[in-house]
Amino acid sequence: QDQLAESGGGLVQPGGSLKLSCVASGIPFSILTMDWNRQAPGKQRELVARIHYNGGTSYGEAVKDRFTISRDDDKNTLYLQMTNLKPEDTAVYFCSDELGGRGQGTQVTVSA
Repeated sequence: QDQLAESGGGLVQPGGSLKLSCVASGIPFSILTMDWNRQAPGKQRELVARIHYNGGTSYGEAVKDRFTISRDDDKNTLYLQMTNLKPEDTAVYFCSDELGGRGQGTQVTVSA
């Protein structure tokens, strides 16, 4: 069963940092493309970052140069390091895989 579980969200001040984690089970994690997505209230789902099985990465324009996606295939874990956070980064962040699985998400709130 494709299961993804995110953690690491929280409340942070503008300019702060957070690191999100997504632990995967039931999937061949090491050979899959994995995504971080986010969705804010009243807005469409947005692809934040993508990492391929070979480590190649891509980012949404809004987060480029501030966020870093990475993976640890030995731990079946996906990460998102977020720096210089802005209020507009406030959203539920969730991971997804190319098999169609997605997690429940973790809330990130950026506010003074």
